[in-house]
Amino acid sequence: MDGCESSDTMRLGLPMHSKVGVVVIGRNEGKRLITCLQSVPNSVPVVYIDSNSTDGSVKAALDRGIEVVELDLNIPFTAARARNVGLKHLMQIEPGLRFVQFVDADCELISGWIEKAVALLESQPEIAAVCGRLRERHPEKSIYNWLCSVEWDGPIGEIDACGGIALFSVSAFQGVHGFRDSMIAGEESEICLRLRRAKLKIWRLDLEMALHDAAITRFGEWWRRSKRSGYAFALGADLHGAAPEYHWVWESRRAVIWGLLIPGGCFLAVTLFGWRGAVAWLVYPVQIFRLATRGRGSMNERTMLAFFQVLSRFPEALGYLKFRWNRVLNRQGRLIEYK
Repeated sequence: MDGCESSDTMRLGLPMHSKVGVVVIGRNEGKRLITCLQSVPNSVPVVYIDSNSTDGSVKAALDRGIEVVELDLNIPFTAARARNVGLKHLMQIEPGLRFVQFVDADCELISGWIEKAVALLESQPEIAAVCGRLRERHPEKSIYNWLCSVEWDGPIGEIDACGGIALFSVSAFQGVHGFRDSMIAGEESEICLRLRRAKLKIWRLDLEMALHDAAITRFGEWWRRSKRSGYAFALGADLHGAAPEYHWVWESRRAVIWGLLIPGGCFLAVTLFGWRGAVAWLVYPVQIFRLATRGRGSMNERTMLAFFQVLSRFPEALGYLKFRWNRVLNRQGRLIEYK
């Protein structure tokens, strides 16, 4: 099972039921949900938050004795709200919980991860959240899965932010009032910023944490995911773009510059100077070459990564514009789904 132990081995009991619980969120994840639930140690309480699955996910979880909460979709869905609801329900079951592991239903926790993450938080109370190595399950199946695997490969030690798959101190999490329910994207970095403002730390261990199954096989799915990133950049900058953090200000400007302003300038050059003005478009291959000369891996891998990094500025710019348009209309953004 891609380097993991069998599900029977994964569900060995742990003497920590009074310390830690797990919140799983998902919709229509099918067999991946079952794999996720089986990866949680038997003695750890679990709550599954379902957002209108139609594939039997709720029944599958209930059949395995898992607590299930079906999210009220009269309120627009966000992963942030699902995780908050999950922890609230978990605390009703186990009021004394000190730590919570959030995990998406398309992931499989690695055996031993929870114990090691809990041990770190117990030994260093200034750390509010800890994550580990998140590996893409099938990076060979598509270029888009491979791009996700590169994205997950972050630095070790103290970091600015973790993703949504991480183990949090419950007291620290509640101390900053959890995730922002209304955020349709970027909620993980936003809560980490508030935790750091509270003089707490975010940490990544050099340990395997989970396998992730992105299952992105089509260009359109990658495009929508990148569009969601652009929306998240704009939202984050709008909330916390001031000094000293300048949260996601550069990422927003980068999307606008490379996805809107430079293309506009190139079209203007062609309009004014005809085919000779088309030379302005060479700025993009030059940028790809510049990015490809940096980083790790073979030249082919670096070039492919650079190509998609540059290409992603276009959907990111659309996501940025979508956020700005929603602000003009004073309208709540709705989830940008890519699968």
